[in-house]
Amino acid sequence: MKYLGSCLCGEVTFEIEGDFENFYLCHCGLCRKDTGSAHAANLFSSTAKLRWLSGQEKTKTFNFRSRGHIKSFCLNCGSALPNIQMDGKLLVVPAGSIDGDLNIKPQAHIYYSKKANWDTELENVPKFEKLPNE
Repeated sequence: MKYLGSCLCGEVTFEIEGDFENFYLCHCGLCRKDTGSAHAANLFSSTAKLRWLSGQEKTKTFNFRSRGHIKSFCLNCGSALPNIQMDGKLLVVPAGSIDGDLNIKPQAHIYYSKKANWDTELENVPKFEKLPNE
């Protein structure tokens, strides 16, 4: 498979060639903090290859307290971007950075016991196609 991806502002673009072995939704406090959301949605591959098409110099990688919680992002818009971890053995790709459809669905919620207290019964929350009228 081949996937194209980018940041929000379009300054950084990339291509992933290969397959993802795992797709996890992580509810740990660090992932919630760095996404500002209920969970991170990351794709993992030990075989796929990342190729930067543009803007690699506009990326920064942050390793929280050198503990292995790693996030790469665009210096211009802050969008999450792919990074390579575990001494080059693991490619981690934020699912939302992919431009297009994926051929894999989330396989598990991880660190589920750490989920936010408001992250319950979300399927019952009203759904709108755009910002609701107030």
